Amino acid sequence: MDRLRPRHREAFSGFTNAEIEKLEMLLEKSGEEKCSKEFCRKITISFNRSAGRAGKPLIKWMEVQSWFEKRQQEQHKVTFAPDSGKNEPQIPANCPIDKTNENSQMPKAGQKISDLTELEFEAKSSKDGAWYDVDNFLGHRFLDSGVAEVLVRFVGFGAEEDEWIDVKKGIRQRSVPLDSSECDKVKVGDLVLCFQERRDQAIYYDAHVIGIQRRMHDIRGCRCLFSIRYNHDNTEEKVRLRRLCWTSM
Repeated sequence: MDRLRPRHREAFSGFTNAEIEKLEMLLEKSGEEKCSKEFCRKITISFNRSAGRAGKPLIKWMEVQSWFEKRQQEQHKVTFAPDSGKNEPQIPANCPIDKTNENSQMPKAGQKISDLTELEFEAKSSKDGAWYDVDNFLGHRFLDSGVAEVLVRFVGFGAEEDEWIDVKKGIRQRSVPLDSSECDKVKVGDLVLCFQERRDQAIYYDAHVIGIQRRMHDIRGCRCLFSIRYNHDNTEEKVRLRRLCWTSM
């Protein structure tokens, strides 16, 4: 069964007036640094922790970088190279393109390009201890104990199922289904996310591999059997590889 569900993400709602004032100030004072990933990350963390963003969607560093790039385009009119037979636009120097080892960095035919904006996350529900795909992070808060929590909207569920989740214990990058070619990478003691099928439910739980019966693969793929013990109730089960996923923990 495919764990992916359709994703309907809300568009970024925009910066607050106070955040825009801060960005405008940084635009004037900062040089090339303002286009760097680390610089944008620092600003993003500062904004997300501010009281003015409480109850609002969290900002991503790419949105800060995009804001700087758009403002630069507004400030710099496109100029054309003098004495040139072609109208070739000159790239402003504020965010220079790093051409070091340019050829080695160009993707080859058929090569997939990694896009950080496509990162997906999963969250552990406090209601049943199972992991579900995250559709959106709606807000954040800090408890008196210092614990950071985010308000999560789960994929395929409405607002009535939103939950506040502990960032450290209940949020991680989305687990990846295992392929038959990765069978030999699974070892006894590994933490995996296992698809548990029951009469009344079919959901994902964390489990540990406690035994492996290696078998010859055939046209159907991996035929090995993996003995796993679920972390939430200590029950044990033998499953095929197709029901296991690698976790980011």
